[in-house]
Parts: sequence; C-alpha cells; structure tokens
Amino acid sequence: MKRREKNNEKIIVGVSGGIDSTLALILLKKQGWKPIGVTLKLASWQNKQNKKTLKAARKICKKLKVPCYQYDAKKEFKKEVMDYFTSELKKGRTPNPCMICNRKIKFKKLIEFAKKKGIKYIATGHYAKIKYNPKTKKYELLKPKDTKKDQTYGLSLLPQKWLKHIKFPLANYTKEEVYKLAEKEGLTKASKQKQSQDLCFVSKKDLPKYLKQEIGIKPGWIKNEKGQKLTKHKGLHFYTIGQKKGIGLNERYYVKELKVRKNEIIATKNKKTINKKEMILQPINYISDEPPKKPIKAQAKVRYNQKLSKATIVPLNNKKAKAIFDKPIDSVAKGQFCVFYKGRKCLGGGTISNC
Repeated sequence: MKRREKNNEKIIVGVSGGIDSTLALILLKKQGWKPIGVTLKLASWQNKQNKKTLKAARKICKKLKVPCYQYDAKKEFKKEVMDYFTSELKKGRTPNPCMICNRKIKFKKLIEFAKKKGIKYIATGHYAKIKYNPKTKKYELLKPKDTKKDQTYGLSLLPQKWLKHIKFPLANYTKEEVYKLAEKEGLTKASKQKQSQDLCFVSKKDLPKYLKQEIGIKPGWIKNEKGQKLTKHKGLHFYTIGQKKGIGLNERYYVKELKVRKNEIIATKNKKTINKKEMILQPINYISDEPPKKPIKAQAKVRYNQKLSKATIVPLNNKKAKAIFDKPIDSVAKGQFCVFYKGRKCLGGGTISNC
C-alpha cells in the first residue's frame, strides 16, 4: 500500500483484536489516514465468542490511541448467518457461514456505519487486493502478495458497488512480514497468537452441543449403495459429503449422499463416486457485476484451502451458471461455494445448488 500525504482522511477499520486487523490499523495510521476502529456486536451461542473479540478490540484501540466503536449487528447476524447455517444443515447441504457473513453482515454493516458517519472508506485485515481498471472502469478483486493466505475465496460474493469503498492494507504483505511488523510495534502477544479455525459463533468443541440444541437428535440408517443397512446415524446434520471419520463403521466408508426425506445416509467404499465434474451455481455473483456473454475458461475451487483446477464457467442466465471442471473434484456438496479465477483476478462465485 502506497504512502499517502497526511490529510487525516477518516477511514472505518473493522477490528477483531487479532493480529491482522491490528496491523491494518497501524499501517493506515502510518500512511496518513485517521482510522476509527469498529467492532461488530454479533450473536453467538451462549454469548461466549463475541465477548472476547469486543474486549480484545477495545484493548488494541486504546493502545494505539484510536477511537473505538461497537456496532450492533446481533439481530441480523442471528437471522442471516446462524439461522442460515442450521437451515442448510436441515436440508442436507454443506453451509459456509463465513461467506454469507462477509456479504450480508461484515462488509455491509461496516459500510453502513461509515455512511452514517459521513465517511467514504472502510478497511479490514483481509489478505486480498482491490484495483481499479481504467479500461473496463471496474474495480477488480485480486489475490494478495501472500497467496498462501489469500482470502479472495471468502470475498467473492462482494458486489462491485462496494469495492470502491474498501481498502485492504495487508494486500502487499506476507503473514511473516505482518508478524515481524507486530513485534517491531511491541505487539509480542499478537505475533504469537494462534489463528482460530472455529466458527465465530460457536467453537468446534461446542458445535455438537449447539447442533443438538438447535436441530436435535434425529437417528436414521446409514446404508451402502445397494441399500443394505450398515449402522445407525444420529442425524444428517452431523455429517457431510466425503466424511469418513465418526461414521461408526469398522471398514473405511465415505459419506456419499444425504437423503433428507428418508433421513438416510448412503455410504460408499469407492471415494471416486463422490467426485464431481459438473455443478450448477445459483445464485451467482460476478465481481464485475456483468455476467459473461459466453463461456469462460477459468480456474476454480469449491473450498477455501483447495487448489485451483481448470474449469469452464457457462452462464445460463444472470443469476445461474454451470461450472464444468476438466477433472473430477473431490467431495463436492450442495451448499458449498464454487469460486472462479482468471490468473490473479477473482471473477466471482456462486452457491452449488446441484451437482
């Protein structure tokens, strides 16, 4: 990120108290911005998760002498993220609440707060890059310098109209460089902090209890591909396509299909039968806000940590497309998100509605 002349232009910064949002604050201050920290108050199971975030954010803002606000998004978060999560599981689908949160809560609420304060820009500690293309007159979402930490997958649902208001200060830094900068700034605890892999509203440890409370225990049969009963399951929402651990079978089986109406799980020994080459994406978001007029050759993936694979994206209408991979993709499930790229540029992404 280039150094700006000191004009004290205000910018809203989403602060979690973690290393990345903290460094975003520090870098923006050094570049001449006047950052204002904002932490979203989110709903969480038994109100455990968000309290830690709010406390950590206040502490960081105080240390950096940055104004700190809390903005209530509990009601929206419960409806758009937590209820979405359980609703998708009930349908036998594999949800990705972080994708939905970025689109419907995090960036939406930060921009909303900024507008209320008459501030043009917001920033977060995401590893991604936004660049204006004068030829197309569009803003592009690009992979960051640190491709290992690339977070464009989770940002692929952001609409074009928001991109001109968003800054990503960590775009040109690697995670290691961020850690070194943190230590240089005297943030030794932050530099040693482990990155959480939990959902923000419930920990991995508490997830089974949460699902039991929200959806309940709904036992049924796990059957093989011939329809023979193998063992009982405790509820479809505890399983996902491709899962092999926790099925309760001595032999190696993989979850192939979740049959919601019959409350049955079909398991297979042949993992290749789970892999898919074609899938329908609906709804779909194009970063440019313009659906392509013809099929595009791209690289795509259906999970954040998955390697990109060659694929063709075939537009069917403005909100629907077909993704056709050159080779079968492992453990594809309805509800996942397929995100597609052209080189370093993220073109967009969509929900896998059928596969």
